[in-house]
Amino acid sequence: MEFILWVVVILVICLLLSSIRQIDEYERGILFQFGKFKRLLKPGWNIVLPIIQSYQKVDIRTKAVDVPEQDAITKDNVSIRINAVIYYKVFDASKAIIAVENFRYAVSQLAQTTMRNTVGAVSLDELLSEREKISEEICTIIDKATDPWGIKVENVELKDVKLPEEMQRVIAKIAEAEREKQAVITKSTGEKEAAENLAKAAEIMSSSPGALHLRTLATLNDISSDQSNTIIFAVPIEVLSAFGKDNMQKVVEKVTKK
Repeated sequence: MEFILWVVVILVICLLLSSIRQIDEYERGILFQFGKFKRLLKPGWNIVLPIIQSYQKVDIRTKAVDVPEQDAITKDNVSIRINAVIYYKVFDASKAIIAVENFRYAVSQLAQTTMRNTVGAVSLDELLSEREKISEEICTIIDKATDPWGIKVENVELKDVKLPEEMQRVIAKIAEAEREKQAVITKSTGEKEAAENLAKAAEIMSSSPGALHLRTLATLNDISSDQSNTIIFAVPIEVLSAFGKDNMQKVVEKVTKK
């Protein structure tokens, strides 16, 4: 009788030990009894009775999932290849197990489809210049669709957009033409400002007697600094006007006779 009692005690102890299930802090357990959802298992040691009960663990940490590269066509009929990364976490473990068969696979497929549809609704220029806005739009759509599954989509980032080589050459030509356009505009603006400054300088010199002569002397000083044998001396108009019209004719006649 005593032997049977010890056997029963040992069996009970073994049964209890085999029923202990550990749930880590970053996990939640879903307990089923006779195939029906019973309750949520919290972190720590939990008792799961064999045969009549079963459980599944769900990792509730944020997951970074690489969305495979997808072929897509933009709104302006440009073929591209695009990939992304999606960050999500499980906020309701029971829904993630009961509401969807495989929530990891489901989120990945939903992200691929949403990414292709969203890219197809925008032009290439919008995709390249407004990637952050498009990423937020994709995130909003996926988060709304996965909410019944107990999943919270935290962020979606477009990683890379690959263009065909022909389109890359076209974009390079457009960029080159834009740079040439800016260069011409900058040059013409500089010429306009230089002309305005010269006009102001001429106006100031004309209002100050002798200013033009001083400028001429300064120019001669600059020319002589390069050790040139030729010196060009510009006679101011004021000097020539001092001779008068009659005196100028006499000078011209003497030069002609010689």
